[in-house]
Amino acid sequence: MPLFGRKQSTVGLDIGSGLIKVAVIEHGTRTPMLTKVVIMPLLADAIVDGEIMDPSIVSEAIAAALTEAGVATKQVVVAVGGRDVIIKKIQIERVNEHQARELMRWEAEQHVPFDMESVELDFQILDPEGTGPEMQVLLVAAKRELVESKMRVLSESGLEPSVVDVDAFALHNAFELNHPDALTGLVGLLNIGHEVTNINILDDGVPILTRDITVGTRKFREDLQRDHGLSLDDAAAMIQGYDRTEPLDAVVAVRGDEIVTGIDRAIAFLATNSRSAGALRTMFLCGGGSRIPGLDDLLGDRLGIPMEHANSLGNLQIADGALDGLVIDEVAPLLMLPIGLALRQSA
Repeated sequence: MPLFGRKQSTVGLDIGSGLIKVAVIEHGTRTPMLTKVVIMPLLADAIVDGEIMDPSIVSEAIAAALTEAGVATKQVVVAVGGRDVIIKKIQIERVNEHQARELMRWEAEQHVPFDMESVELDFQILDPEGTGPEMQVLLVAAKRELVESKMRVLSESGLEPSVVDVDAFALHNAFELNHPDALTGLVGLLNIGHEVTNINILDDGVPILTRDITVGTRKFREDLQRDHGLSLDDAAAMIQGYDRTEPLDAVVAVRGDEIVTGIDRAIAFLATNSRSAGALRTMFLCGGGSRIPGLDDLLGDRLGIPMEHANSLGNLQIADGALDGLVIDEVAPLLMLPIGLALRQSA
């Protein structure tokens, strides 16, 4: 899972539970240029809890999205995430990168709750220019089965990965480009997706904790259907709309509190298991669920932390026609992950 690399043009492919998202970025100019975005709906239950239930449906949707994007290359950047990915900042004795690679499997055995024979490992030295006796390293471990599953669906789509990234790093990539002034102190990035909400906590711009909460827009929609008698289309329109309503406020109160509980647990874990000091100063929201009316207010009130909406397009050049047929305010929250993937240049 290479974390860095270079290429002139990159295709970021985000295979979500409800949508296939493609972002194409050109790297030839001083500022990255977004040249095309395509968002393709995925049939319900094709992916459930991150597991691909119908590979043929997913492959067809991926092929259709890439065709619409005018993508000729077979190389794409994808990511893995979820509870089968561990990211941890550790301290080890200062050694060179080759020695660190030899040490990493032993270190992983101390920090990763997986069988070492079943994982893919990678790491990044955070302070390579340091001179002290110890250095900080970001350790990443992903279950091999998770990576192989993603590789299979790409293969069935006639594609190959130029980079297999990690969701948290891709989100960080886009966040770092578009919110450079926010990379000081402890900051949260909350990605509210279709089935899962990802919590990423950054310390001076370095991802130090990632957690998943099994609450997403799907549960908000299903609650509106079950408890308030709305049709699927009406419930979807309500959570994607701009106005607060009594039924939606009731659902937001319940599901929002579940998200708050997950964030509180992540913050408590960080306080007892990390050398990072201080309080979370801001939480940035992204993902389709970040648009649910009233949710940002509830999260801010319950957590006592300022809430801001992350802008995935803030510092990107955008080519003419890149977002044709799309409403920018509606799709921008969805693009943090695919743009973060497309910002990753392969070797």
